[in-house]
Amino acid sequence: MTDHAPDRLARLLALIAYLEENPGVPVARVAEHFGVREQQVLEDVNTLWVSGAPGYLHGDLIDFAADEYDHGVLTLTDDQSMSTPLRLDPAEAVALLVALQSLAAVIGENALVASTSVKLREAAGDAARLTEAVRIDGPEPAEHRGLLATAISADRRVRLRYLSAADEETERDVDPLTLLTDGQHWYLDAWCHRARAPRQFRLDRILSASALPVPRARHAGPAGHAGRRGPGAAGDQVALRLAGRARWVADQVPHTRVDDHDDGSFTLHLGVTDPRWLRRLCLELGPLLLGVGPGPVARDVAGSARAALEAYAAFERPDAAGEQRP
Repeated sequence: MTDHAPDRLARLLALIAYLEENPGVPVARVAEHFGVREQQVLEDVNTLWVSGAPGYLHGDLIDFAADEYDHGVLTLTDDQSMSTPLRLDPAEAVALLVALQSLAAVIGENALVASTSVKLREAAGDAARLTEAVRIDGPEPAEHRGLLATAISADRRVRLRYLSAADEETERDVDPLTLLTDGQHWYLDAWCHRARAPRQFRLDRILSASALPVPRARHAGPAGHAGRRGPGAAGDQVALRLAGRARWVADQVPHTRVDDHDDGSFTLHLGVTDPRWLRRLCLELGPLLLGVGPGPVARDVAGSARAALEAYAAFERPDAAGEQRP
């Protein structure tokens, strides 16, 4: 099961309260209570162990009984007052409400965001009305992405009202082929019946979308393949196997599927339009990147990594006078 950052944050906070009420509880029972793997519980505890109050010295951090932890038992010895209810002044509550509006614009409807907003409005009191004048739109409507993904899986044709880069508004029926991203925007590769040719549509330019009761026809290939070459070209489906500590990537990078593995790692499946973006992401991940596929993409990323290492080696290699190169 995919563990998104908001879900994990909620579980971390709940774990503190649970351990306050249940000292000396076995890891297996905690895992059963929260519906996660035992390894995930241990990862959560290790995260909390280095969390705490500003300063982050030994006395500022959440602490557990280390000897009991070594025997698979959890006892919270210092919660850094995390179980004490937080009291916000109206200005703080309004700032958090605006931040939640931004989050909701990106991820769409979310029960945790909605319930938190209700509590913040209560804390803000009359000041909460200030947020009514704030309008925040996400980079592309989440409902379009969900509708298109559903249409692809259900083999349905879609009617789009689309605004081109030249500000020309058109209505067209398309057979959706795949969703992909360049790390900044989502795109739809589709066969356009108006153009009678493959086309690519940027989701933030789709004004409206509706699935039609007509099966989509089969076509030769994604629109984005036209005129593009090399790994990471539009329509290329890439799989990144990542260590569990890189879970943040799944929250920040648009993707089509996440596969979790028993060792705590996971595989992120995504469509990529820009190979440079993919190379940069892979190099930034470093040892957290456990594998890349398919083969051509893996070779491309490996070549970039070798080039980077050679550049570092050239920088560190002393010149003939025995001095390091600038």
